[in-house]
Amino acid sequence: MCIAIPGVVKEIKGKQALIEYPDQKRLAFLSDIDVKIGDYVLVQMGVIVKKMTRKEAKHSYSAWEH
Repeated sequence: MCIAIPGVVKEIKGKQALIEYPDQKRLAFLSDIDVKIGDYVLVQMGVIVKKMTRKEAKHSYSAWEH
């Protein structure tokens, strides 16, 4: 099982997006999900698999802090 931490889309270049996490930045491939800069996303195996609301992302962050 793979657990993903939400990240924020910071840049989009071609078919990749730069995703910022609380402690690092990583590249991820765009899928068929429509994302734009500032969106919160979940990435699995280097591919964006879900777009989240800010509220969902904050809730997930709080679960990781405890």
